[in-house]
Amino acid sequence: MSIEETVKVDSKGRVTIPSAIRELFDIREGMYLLIVADRNSREIKLVPLPVTAQLVKLRLIVEDRTGVLADITKFLASKNVDIVSTKCIVLKREELGECEMIVDINRSSYIDVSSIEQDLQKLEPVKQVEAVKLM
Repeated sequence: MSIEETVKVDSKGRVTIPSAIRELFDIREGMYLLIVADRNSREIKLVPLPVTAQLVKLRLIVEDRTGVLADITKFLASKNVDIVSTKCIVLKREELGECEMIVDINRSSYIDVSSIEQDLQKLEPVKQVEAVKLM
């Protein structure tokens, strides 16, 4: 099911999320939304976040081969890391790829970004990892 609405940007760059969409996603005053803007596709995605969210942006350079993304997502799931947003691209066919992920570590045992960075670096297809805490 999708809802399409047209909204107008005000002089301060703000938009109002229509009530039907706020109700559908239970968006309330004071909640945080993650905004993901993709320059190439010219799309903006809004993701409602729980109050307890602890967001980390991951950038991984990985081998470009079948099953790598599945290996990474399986590993994150085993650590109770919730993937909020993912975008992967091929840098060099059958050699290197890049994945950018926004994850929520709130339900995991991770308390800092360096430990998730170290654990991901141990995965065989992962060549490089950068982790930055967003909130």
